[in-house]
Amino acid sequence: MNPIETYINNMPIAYQPQLQAIRQTIQDVLPEAEEQLKYQMPTFHWHENVIHFALFKHHFGLYPSSSGVAAFQDQLSGYQTSKGAIQFPLDQPLPLDLIRQITEFRRQEIIEKYDLKD
Repeated sequence: MNPIETYINNMPIAYQPQLQAIRQTIQDVLPEAEEQLKYQMPTFHWHENVIHFALFKHHFGLYPSSSGVAAFQDQLSGYQTSKGAIQFPLDQPLPLDLIRQITEFRRQEIIEKYDLKD
């Protein structure tokens, strides 16, 4: 089992499907990324930390860096955000399409930063 699978399996069963959905959404966009645990959070690493997520008492946290939050500020107006974090309440459906778009944005940033071929 990789570190993210272990993390998800150690979380309450009630939230495992949502955590798995977040993981799968990110994994679909970043198949080349290594799945790690950084800062005690599931992390997708591809040349650098691209995106993290985690379960908290009242929300799922998504950490796409400050650029990932800033680029989607209009679509995030219904969620609590800070410089590099987004909170998705546990009692609301996950916006998986938005998570996919944010991950695609971060992937493109890495491609441009490291002059990679897409």
